[in-house]
Amino acid sequence: MLKRWLVKIPNPKLQVSLSDTLGVHPVVAQLLINRGIESPQEAKDFLSGDVSGLHDPFLLKDMDKAVARINQAKQNKERVLIFGDYDVDGVTSSTILTNALKKMGIDVLTHIPHRVKDGYGLNHTIAKKAKEQGVTLLITVDCGISAIDQVETLRREGIDVIIVDHHEAAESLPRAVAVVDPKRKDCPYPFGGLAAVAVTFKLAQALLGKDYMKDLDLVALGTIADIVPLRGENRIFVKIGLPEIQRTKNFGLLALMKNARIIGKKITPRHVGFILGPRINAMGRIASAEKSLGLLLSQSEKEAQDIAQILEDHNRERQKKQGAIIEEALSMVEDQINFQKDRIIILSKEGWHKGVVGIVASRVVDTYYRPSIVLAMEEGIATGSARSIAGFHLFDALSECADLLENYGGHKYAAGVTIREEKLEAFKERMNEIAHEKISQEDLTPSLSVDCEIQLSSVNMKLVDIVQKLEPYGEANPEPIFCSRRLTVKSPPAILGRGTLKFWVTDGKNIFSAVGFGMEAYRPLVDQGKQIDIAYKVSIDDWKKEPVVQLELKDIKEAKEA
Repeated sequence: MLKRWLVKIPNPKLQVSLSDTLGVHPVVAQLLINRGIESPQEAKDFLSGDVSGLHDPFLLKDMDKAVARINQAKQNKERVLIFGDYDVDGVTSSTILTNALKKMGIDVLTHIPHRVKDGYGLNHTIAKKAKEQGVTLLITVDCGISAIDQVETLRREGIDVIIVDHHEAAESLPRAVAVVDPKRKDCPYPFGGLAAVAVTFKLAQALLGKDYMKDLDLVALGTIADIVPLRGENRIFVKIGLPEIQRTKNFGLLALMKNARIIGKKITPRHVGFILGPRINAMGRIASAEKSLGLLLSQSEKEAQDIAQILEDHNRERQKKQGAIIEEALSMVEDQINFQKDRIIILSKEGWHKGVVGIVASRVVDTYYRPSIVLAMEEGIATGSARSIAGFHLFDALSECADLLENYGGHKYAAGVTIREEKLEAFKERMNEIAHEKISQEDLTPSLSVDCEIQLSSVNMKLVDIVQKLEPYGEANPEPIFCSRRLTVKSPPAILGRGTLKFWVTDGKNIFSAVGFGMEAYRPLVDQGKQIDIAYKVSIDDWKKEPVVQLELKDIKEAKEA
């Protein structure tokens, strides 16, 4: 698909100022500016990623009330129930709070709802179950901020509730003992972008003392998997947490890494996002995430290995189901969607598995570059996931359709939604009206953000070192992309495994290998002797004895005449 290159405009004056003040290379300064980091102090904090940059947990609204009520539960020997969510953020949050409460000597139970049977978040049936189990305090993690009616049901049963969440908060909040959510309108916390696992970790610190730094491996895992911005405290948690994953003592995480064959490797956000996260998520997508929670709470190597194998099997099953539905969904788009009229793709079908529709929606967005909602229909109720593109705020759009929906929630780029079948057509019409207002035709052309246009002579090991200073990469801190123009294809292109394109390029003086993973379709552009423009990341090819710099391609265009 044709991409627009959005090459950042350099700011030489600010670049020199930051470079001189911080003592960093001008390219580092420009990369920081490109990420909206313009003050020396903010840049210093970003580059250091030091634990001293973490904020006091008690700056979170209602944290004092939550701590007081949990301490009361400890004193009165009450039974506490942790109610989590079925994704990685929810499972890691539940694990951290369970560990903290057990350390305090509290009698604690955990419950994670079944995605298909129970749906997302607090439900009314949990009140009866909690009452039967003798629970007097229920703590939600990674859910609960919109559960106004459900909290009332629990209150009527004599069960107090503490909400620990990070999702968007409405004006009206549940009448809980405490609502700890950095996105509360009245919360003074300096950083609102925390994942639920980080908010839960803050609660653990508030309970056990701010020097409590256990479970940082799980904090990094949940933070990366939930695709929150890797800025502010999130960057610190990931920077200090990734090495903790490498040396983790958690039996479950070790077993998972062993199965994935990444023990001993330097763990990056990519390992979490594409290897560890999907395995933990697989149980919650296909069956119950209780097994994923059991894995991270396991107390023996044998138990952990047994559960990890179950997760491995479910992940394979998830991949099969997902592949079949993706194929069907893409076929439906071709048959049903009028691209002149429809600016948002909404698909629904009986028999689709609720647990994988989020991944399917992401694939539809990747393929057609339009906001997409994929719904699984069952007995007249459609439940599914929405994914968006730049320039279209999903949560705001769904809020404008609230009268048509049974339930919804989420963020700018991802959301969940439930709707009755008879309201589906009206929903499609209104969402398309909103999309036509908010999305221009230009917005529907995918763009590639390029940090700097550079000469090929600037590419060397020093540039790789510069790029590594900004790690870890992720949401809101993407790996830098450079572009170079009017290069000549030096060698006949080769097609390697999985559609990988490889060839050599030169500017007449310097020559580098360029590799494009999954870019076989670009082959006609790179005949030997052709002139091309390329966008790329710099990386290390360490297959040979002596590591060398290679260009990891992101896009290729025919060079325009000078």
